[in-house]
Amino acid sequence: MRVLLLQTQAENAGAQEIARLLAAGLADRGHDIRQIFFYRRTAAFDGDERTVFCATARPTGPRALARLLWGLGREIRRFRPDVVLCFQHYGNVIGAPLARLAGVRHVIANQNSAGAVVAAPVRTADRWLGCLGVYSRIVAVSGEAAAEFKDHPRAYRSRLMRIDHGVAVKRSLLDRKGARIRFGLPVRPTVLGCAARLHQTKQLDAAVRLLPLNPTWHLALAGQGPDAARLRALARDLACAERLHLLGELGAEDIADFFAALDVFVFPSLAETFGIAAVEAAQAGVPVVANHLPVLREVLSVAGEPCAVFVDASDPAAFGAAVAGLVAAPGRAAEMAARGRRLAARYPVDAMVEAYDSLVRDLGAKQAAAP
Repeated sequence: MRVLLLQTQAENAGAQEIARLLAAGLADRGHDIRQIFFYRRTAAFDGDERTVFCATARPTGPRALARLLWGLGREIRRFRPDVVLCFQHYGNVIGAPLARLAGVRHVIANQNSAGAVVAAPVRTADRWLGCLGVYSRIVAVSGEAAAEFKDHPRAYRSRLMRIDHGVAVKRSLLDRKGARIRFGLPVRPTVLGCAARLHQTKQLDAAVRLLPLNPTWHLALAGQGPDAARLRALARDLACAERLHLLGELGAEDIADFFAALDVFVFPSLAETFGIAAVEAAQAGVPVVANHLPVLREVLSVAGEPCAVFVDASDPAAFGAAVAGLVAAPGRAAEMAARGRRLAARYPVDAMVEAYDSLVRDLGAKQAAAP
Protein backbone atom coordinates (compact mmCIF):
# COMPACT_ATOMS: atom_id res chain seq x y z
CA MET A 1 0.00 0.00 0.00
CA ARG A 2 1.00 3.62 -0.51
CA VAL A 3 1.43 5.19 2.93
CA LEU A 4 2.13 8.88 3.48
CA LEU A 5 3.59 10.12 6.78
CA LEU A 6 2.83 13.80 7.26
CA GLN A 7 3.86 16.30 9.92
CA THR A 8 4.87 19.90 10.47
CA GLN A 9 8.63 20.52 10.73
CA ALA A 10 11.64 18.46 9.70
CA GLU A 11 14.07 18.25 12.64
CA ASN A 12 15.44 15.67 15.05
CA ALA A 13 12.78 15.40 17.76
CA GLY A 14 10.46 12.79 19.22
CA ALA A 15 7.68 12.68 16.63
CA GLN A 16 10.21 12.79 13.82
CA GLU A 17 12.14 9.88 15.33
CA ILE A 18 8.94 7.82 15.44
CA ALA A 19 8.16 8.75 11.83
CA ARG A 20 11.69 7.75 10.82
CA LEU A 21 11.32 4.34 12.50
CA LEU A 22 7.86 3.79 11.02
CA ALA A 23 8.96 4.77 7.52
CA ALA A 24 11.78 2.23 7.61
CA GLY A 25 9.69 -0.49 9.24
CA LEU A 26 6.67 -0.13 6.97
CA ALA A 27 8.92 -0.04 3.90
CA ASP A 28 10.49 -3.31 5.05
CA ARG A 29 6.98 -4.76 5.17
CA GLY A 30 6.37 -3.93 1.53
CA HIS A 31 4.63 -0.56 1.70
CA ASP A 32 5.46 2.33 -0.62
CA ILE A 33 6.41 5.14 1.77
CA ARG A 34 6.61 8.91 1.44
CA GLN A 35 7.23 11.51 4.16
CA ILE A 36 6.00 15.07 3.73
CA PHE A 37 6.95 17.90 6.07
CA PHE A 38 5.20 21.26 5.99
CA TYR A 39 8.61 22.93 6.22
CA ARG A 40 12.30 22.22 6.81
CA ARG A 41 13.64 23.42 10.15
CA THR A 42 17.01 21.64 10.20
CA ALA A 43 19.04 19.32 7.99
CA ALA A 44 17.77 16.24 9.85
CA PHE A 45 16.01 14.73 6.81
CA ASP A 46 18.15 16.16 4.02
CA GLY A 47 19.17 13.47 1.58
CA ASP A 48 16.27 11.15 2.44
CA GLU A 49 14.90 10.24 -0.98
CA ARG A 50 11.48 9.44 0.50
CA THR A 51 11.10 12.90 2.04
CA VAL A 52 9.52 16.06 0.60
CA PHE A 53 9.51 19.56 2.13
CA CYS A 54 6.64 21.86 1.14
CA ALA A 55 8.62 24.93 2.25
CA THR A 56 12.24 25.60 3.13
CA ALA A 57 11.32 27.53 6.28
CA ARG A 58 8.35 28.15 8.54
CA PRO A 59 5.87 30.31 6.63
CA THR A 60 5.43 33.90 7.77
CA GLY A 61 2.37 35.71 6.52
CA PRO A 62 -0.80 34.67 4.67
CA ARG A 63 0.78 34.38 1.22
CA ALA A 64 3.54 32.06 2.41
CA LEU A 65 1.01 29.95 4.29
CA ALA A 66 -1.22 29.74 1.22
CA ARG A 67 1.74 28.60 -0.90
CA LEU A 68 2.58 25.95 1.67
CA LEU A 69 -0.98 24.62 1.78
CA TRP A 70 -1.22 24.57 -2.01
CA GLY A 71 2.08 22.73 -2.21
CA LEU A 72 1.00 20.26 0.46
CA GLY A 73 -2.20 19.44 -1.40
CA ARG A 74 -0.26 19.06 -4.64
CA GLU A 75 2.24 16.64 -3.08
CA ILE A 76 -0.55 14.53 -1.56
CA ARG A 77 -2.31 14.27 -4.91
CA ARG A 78 0.96 13.47 -6.66
CA PHE A 79 1.73 10.52 -4.36
CA ARG A 80 -1.90 9.24 -4.31
CA PRO A 81 -1.64 7.51 -0.91
CA ASP A 82 -4.02 4.83 0.27
CA VAL A 83 -3.50 5.94 3.87
CA VAL A 84 -2.15 9.14 5.40
CA LEU A 85 -0.63 9.02 8.88
CA CYS A 86 -0.49 12.49 10.48
CA PHE A 87 1.75 13.49 13.39
CA GLN A 88 1.50 16.37 15.88
CA HIS A 89 -1.46 18.66 16.38
CA TYR A 90 -0.99 20.85 13.30
CA GLY A 91 -0.17 17.81 11.23
CA ASN A 92 -3.54 16.43 12.27
CA VAL A 93 -5.81 19.46 11.94
CA ILE A 94 -4.23 20.75 8.72
CA GLY A 95 -3.05 17.55 7.10
CA ALA A 96 -6.18 15.47 7.62
CA PRO A 97 -8.66 17.83 5.88
CA LEU A 98 -6.24 18.43 3.00
CA ALA A 99 -5.75 14.69 2.58
CA ARG A 100 -9.50 14.18 2.43
CA LEU A 101 -9.86 16.98 -0.11
CA ALA A 102 -7.15 15.28 -2.16
CA GLY A 103 -9.26 12.12 -2.26
CA VAL A 104 -7.55 10.03 0.43
CA ARG A 105 -10.01 7.57 1.95
CA HIS A 106 -8.20 6.86 5.22
CA VAL A 107 -6.43 9.26 7.58
CA ILE A 108 -4.83 8.23 10.88
CA ALA A 109 -4.28 11.00 13.44
CA ASN A 110 -1.42 10.41 15.87
CA GLN A 111 -1.93 12.26 19.15
CA ASN A 112 1.67 12.85 20.22
CA SER A 113 1.27 16.47 21.35
CA ALA A 114 0.35 16.98 24.99
CA GLY A 115 -2.92 18.85 25.42
CA ALA A 116 -1.26 21.39 27.70
CA VAL A 117 0.85 22.72 24.82
CA VAL A 118 -1.92 22.79 22.19
CA ALA A 119 -3.89 26.02 21.70
CA ALA A 120 -7.60 25.88 22.49
CA PRO A 121 -8.76 26.54 18.89
CA VAL A 122 -6.59 23.66 17.67
CA ARG A 123 -8.02 21.34 20.34
CA THR A 124 -11.52 22.33 19.24
CA ALA A 125 -10.71 21.68 15.59
CA ASP A 126 -9.24 18.31 16.50
CA ARG A 127 -12.38 17.34 18.41
CA TRP A 128 -14.61 18.21 15.45
CA LEU A 129 -12.40 16.40 12.94
CA GLY A 130 -12.55 13.27 15.07
CA CYS A 131 -16.28 13.46 15.66
CA LEU A 132 -17.06 14.05 11.98
CA GLY A 133 -14.94 11.13 10.84
CA VAL A 134 -12.27 13.11 9.02
CA TYR A 135 -9.93 10.94 11.08
CA SER A 136 -10.46 7.26 10.31
CA ARG A 137 -8.53 6.27 13.42
CA ILE A 138 -6.96 8.25 16.26
CA VAL A 139 -3.85 6.83 17.91
CA ALA A 140 -2.88 7.63 21.51
CA VAL A 141 0.68 6.71 22.41
CA SER A 142 0.33 6.01 26.15
CA GLY A 143 -2.35 5.41 28.74
CA GLU A 144 -2.11 8.95 30.06
CA ALA A 145 -2.33 10.33 26.52
CA ALA A 146 -5.48 8.28 25.89
CA ALA A 147 -6.98 9.51 29.16
CA GLU A 148 -6.88 13.10 27.88
CA PHE A 149 -9.79 12.19 25.59
CA LYS A 150 -11.99 10.44 28.15
CA ASP A 151 -14.50 13.32 28.15
CA HIS A 152 -14.64 13.67 24.37
CA PRO A 153 -17.87 12.72 22.59
CA ARG A 154 -18.48 9.07 21.85
CA ALA A 155 -18.08 9.70 18.10
CA TYR A 156 -14.49 10.74 18.79
CA ARG A 157 -13.68 8.03 21.31
CA SER A 158 -15.02 5.30 19.02
CA ARG A 159 -12.09 6.00 16.68
CA LEU A 160 -9.50 6.12 19.45
CA MET A 161 -6.95 3.33 19.87
CA ARG A 162 -3.63 2.96 21.63
CA ILE A 163 -0.27 2.12 20.09
CA ASP A 164 2.69 2.76 22.37
CA HIS A 165 5.82 4.16 20.78
CA GLY A 166 8.61 1.80 19.91
CA VAL A 167 11.96 3.13 21.09
CA ALA A 168 15.18 2.15 19.36
CA VAL A 169 17.96 1.09 21.72
CA LYS A 170 20.94 3.40 21.28
CA ARG A 171 24.26 1.84 22.28
CA SER A 172 27.57 3.67 21.94
CA LEU A 173 30.91 2.09 21.09
CA LEU A 174 32.68 4.85 23.04
CA ASP A 175 33.54 4.83 26.72
CA ARG A 176 32.64 7.84 28.84
CA LYS A 177 35.99 9.55 28.32
CA GLY A 178 35.87 9.07 24.56
CA ALA A 179 32.29 10.32 24.36
CA ARG A 180 33.12 13.44 26.34
CA ILE A 181 36.14 14.19 24.20
CA ARG A 182 33.99 13.84 21.10
CA PHE A 183 31.57 16.53 22.28
CA GLY A 184 34.17 18.78 23.89
CA LEU A 185 32.92 18.08 27.41
CA PRO A 186 35.14 17.99 30.50
CA VAL A 187 36.44 14.49 31.19
CA ARG A 188 36.56 14.41 35.00
CA PRO A 189 33.60 16.42 36.43
CA THR A 190 30.03 15.21 36.79
CA VAL A 191 28.12 15.83 33.57
CA LEU A 192 24.33 16.07 33.61
CA GLY A 193 22.49 16.16 30.33
CA CYS A 194 19.23 16.33 28.45
CA ALA A 195 18.23 15.82 24.82
CA ALA A 196 15.25 18.01 23.99
CA ARG A 197 14.06 20.86 21.84
CA LEU A 198 15.15 24.10 23.49
CA HIS A 199 11.66 25.37 24.24
CA GLN A 200 10.02 26.72 27.38
CA THR A 201 7.69 23.71 27.63
CA LYS A 202 10.75 21.54 28.28
CA GLN A 203 11.53 23.62 31.44
CA LEU A 204 15.25 23.38 30.78
CA ASP A 205 15.84 26.45 32.92
CA ALA A 206 15.22 24.09 35.87
CA ALA A 207 18.19 22.03 34.68
CA VAL A 208 20.37 25.15 34.37
CA ARG A 209 19.42 26.11 37.94
CA LEU A 210 21.03 22.89 39.14
CA LEU A 211 24.49 24.24 38.33
CA PRO A 212 24.86 26.66 41.29
CA LEU A 213 24.07 23.79 43.67
CA ASN A 214 27.40 22.08 43.00
CA PRO A 215 30.44 23.78 41.43
CA THR A 216 31.65 20.47 39.95
CA TRP A 217 28.50 19.82 37.90
CA HIS A 218 28.31 20.56 34.19
CA LEU A 219 25.15 20.49 32.05
CA ALA A 220 25.12 19.39 28.39
CA LEU A 221 22.01 20.05 26.31
CA ALA A 222 21.53 18.36 22.94
CA GLY A 223 18.94 20.15 20.83
CA GLN A 224 18.00 23.37 19.10
CA GLY A 225 15.16 25.81 19.57
CA PRO A 226 14.03 29.31 20.50
CA ASP A 227 14.99 29.04 24.19
CA ALA A 228 18.75 28.84 23.60
CA ALA A 229 19.47 32.53 24.20
CA ARG A 230 17.38 32.62 27.38
CA LEU A 231 19.17 29.55 28.77
CA ARG A 232 22.58 31.08 28.03
CA ALA A 233 21.53 34.33 29.71
CA LEU A 234 20.29 32.46 32.77
CA ALA A 235 23.59 30.60 33.06
CA ARG A 236 25.46 33.92 32.88
CA ASP A 237 23.22 35.41 35.58
CA LEU A 238 23.95 32.40 37.78
CA ALA A 239 27.71 32.72 37.11
CA CYS A 240 27.70 29.24 35.58
CA ALA A 241 28.04 30.03 31.87
CA GLU A 242 31.27 28.06 31.51
CA ARG A 243 29.51 24.93 32.82
CA LEU A 244 26.58 25.02 30.39
CA HIS A 245 27.29 23.25 27.10
CA LEU A 246 24.79 23.72 24.26
CA LEU A 247 25.69 21.08 21.69
CA GLY A 248 23.02 21.88 19.12
CA GLU A 249 20.94 19.31 17.30
CA LEU A 250 22.47 15.83 17.18
CA GLY A 251 21.69 13.28 14.52
CA ALA A 252 19.95 10.04 15.42
CA GLU A 253 23.26 8.24 15.00
CA ASP A 254 25.03 10.63 17.43
CA ILE A 255 22.66 10.51 20.37
CA ALA A 256 24.05 7.19 21.67
CA ASP A 257 27.48 8.78 22.11
CA PHE A 258 25.82 11.71 23.89
CA PHE A 259 24.18 9.35 26.38
CA ALA A 260 27.53 7.62 26.93
CA ALA A 261 29.02 10.95 28.06
CA LEU A 262 26.52 11.50 30.88
CA ASP A 263 26.47 10.68 34.57
CA VAL A 264 22.76 11.54 34.93
CA PHE A 265 20.04 12.36 32.39
CA VAL A 266 17.69 15.08 33.65
CA PHE A 267 14.23 15.51 32.13
CA PRO A 268 12.30 18.44 33.65
CA SER A 269 9.70 18.71 30.85
CA LEU A 270 6.36 20.31 31.73
CA ALA A 271 4.19 18.24 29.37
CA GLU A 272 4.62 15.00 27.42
CA THR A 273 2.54 12.28 25.83
CA PHE A 274 5.39 9.77 26.14
CA GLY A 275 8.88 11.22 26.73
CA ILE A 276 10.94 9.41 24.11
CA ALA A 277 14.29 10.98 25.03
CA ALA A 278 13.99 9.92 28.67
CA VAL A 279 13.18 6.35 27.64
CA GLU A 280 16.10 6.33 25.19
CA ALA A 281 18.48 7.50 27.92
CA ALA A 282 17.20 4.94 30.41
CA GLN A 283 17.46 2.14 27.84
CA ALA A 284 21.06 3.21 27.22
CA GLY A 285 21.84 2.72 30.91
CA VAL A 286 21.93 6.36 32.02
CA PRO A 287 20.26 7.02 35.40
CA VAL A 288 17.30 9.35 34.84
CA VAL A 289 15.82 12.06 37.07
CA ALA A 290 12.49 13.14 35.59
CA ASN A 291 9.74 15.59 36.41
CA HIS A 292 6.91 13.96 38.33
CA LEU A 293 4.42 13.89 35.46
CA PRO A 294 1.92 11.00 35.57
CA VAL A 295 2.78 10.06 31.99
CA LEU A 296 6.49 9.80 32.81
CA ARG A 297 5.72 7.63 35.83
CA GLU A 298 3.68 5.41 33.53
CA VAL A 299 6.19 5.18 30.70
CA LEU A 300 9.38 4.97 32.78
CA SER A 301 8.43 1.80 34.63
CA VAL A 302 8.54 -1.95 34.15
CA ALA A 303 6.08 -4.24 35.96
CA GLY A 304 5.22 -1.42 38.34
CA GLU A 305 8.86 -0.77 39.22
CA PRO A 306 10.13 2.78 38.51
CA CYS A 307 13.02 3.11 36.07
CA ALA A 308 13.76 6.72 37.03
CA VAL A 309 13.80 9.02 40.03
CA PHE A 310 10.75 11.31 39.97
CA VAL A 311 10.75 14.76 41.52
CA ASP A 312 9.10 18.17 41.23
CA ALA A 313 11.60 19.66 38.82
CA SER A 314 10.31 23.18 39.46
CA ASP A 315 11.67 22.92 43.03
CA PRO A 316 15.44 23.54 42.70
CA ALA A 317 16.26 22.05 46.10
CA ALA A 318 14.28 18.86 45.49
CA PHE A 319 15.57 18.51 41.93
CA GLY A 320 19.13 19.04 43.06
CA ALA A 321 18.79 16.58 45.94
CA ALA A 322 17.48 13.89 43.58
CA VAL A 323 20.43 14.38 41.23
CA ALA A 324 22.94 14.53 44.09
CA GLY A 325 21.48 11.33 45.52
CA LEU A 326 22.41 9.44 42.36
CA VAL A 327 25.80 11.09 41.91
CA ALA A 328 26.81 10.34 45.51
CA ALA A 329 25.55 6.74 45.50
CA PRO A 330 27.08 4.77 42.61
CA GLY A 331 25.29 1.62 43.73
CA ARG A 332 21.89 3.29 43.52
CA ALA A 333 22.77 4.84 40.18
CA ALA A 334 23.82 1.43 38.85
CA GLU A 335 20.56 -0.11 40.08
CA MET A 336 18.55 2.61 38.33
CA ALA A 337 20.58 2.12 35.15
CA ALA A 338 19.87 -1.62 35.23
CA ARG A 339 16.15 -0.96 35.62
CA GLY A 340 16.22 1.46 32.72
CA ARG A 341 17.77 -1.09 30.39
CA ARG A 342 14.72 -3.30 30.96
CA LEU A 343 12.58 -0.74 29.12
CA ALA A 344 13.95 -2.07 25.83
CA ALA A 345 11.73 -5.14 26.23
CA ARG A 346 8.69 -2.96 26.90
CA TYR A 347 9.03 -0.74 23.82
CA PRO A 348 10.32 -2.84 20.90
CA VAL A 349 10.25 -1.02 17.58
CA ASP A 350 8.98 -4.12 15.78
CA ALA A 351 5.86 -4.21 17.94
CA MET A 352 5.01 -0.60 17.09
CA VAL A 353 5.61 -1.13 13.37
CA GLU A 354 3.55 -4.32 13.40
CA ALA A 355 0.64 -2.50 15.05
CA TYR A 356 0.66 0.26 12.43
CA ASP A 357 1.11 -2.27 9.64
CA SER A 358 -1.97 -4.15 10.85
CA LEU A 359 -3.94 -0.91 11.12
CA VAL A 360 -2.97 0.22 7.62
CA ARG A 361 -3.79 -3.16 6.10
CA ASP A 362 -7.11 -3.30 7.95
CA LEU A 363 -8.11 0.09 6.56
CA GLY A 364 -7.00 -1.01 3.10
CA ALA A 365 -9.08 -4.18 3.33
CA LYS A 366 -12.16 -2.18 4.27
CA GLN A 367 -11.57 0.12 1.31
CA ALA A 368 -11.25 -2.87 -1.04
CA ALA A 369 -14.46 -4.39 0.32
CA ALA A 370 -16.44 -1.16 -0.05
CA PRO A 371 -18.88 -1.09 -3.00
